[in-house]
Amino acid sequence: MKKILFSFIFVLLSMSVFAQNPDAICGIFHMVDPFSKEGSQVEIYRAANGDYEGKVVWVENPKKKKFLGLVFLTTLRYNAEKKEYQNGTMKYPGKAGTFSTYMSIVDDKRLKVRGYWGVAAFGKTMYWYRESKVREQKD
Repeated sequence: MKKILFSFIFVLLSMSVFAQNPDAICGIFHMVDPFSKEGSQVEIYRAANGDYEGKVVWVENPKKKKFLGLVFLTTLRYNAEKKEYQNGTMKYPGKAGTFSTYMSIVDDKRLKVRGYWGVAAFGKTMYWYRESKVREQKD
């Protein structure tokens, strides 16, 4: 019984530490474009000003290689109380306007991303999946 209790407490503490590390969002994520249904990879990193940003590092469609290196996600900030990244701005490549966004880490493999115009209730939720490295770009 003591072993089970110890294991349970250890898992809870581990999850708590992971959720409180703001840099846990940093890394490479695979996403599927909600409009074109094409895949791409995004690198999220901490910018010099402390905000989190994201740039395109791989695209499934070789015709969209012009977007490689594009910083499309900016001003994302960690809210420790809510364990959520908020106040982000996303510029959708090839479309006019910007989306507001907030994100939360679901687990060590998934990032929940909510993008919206105006009111969050009228947006779209996506899941981005963590990957260990940038895929090889095809021509």
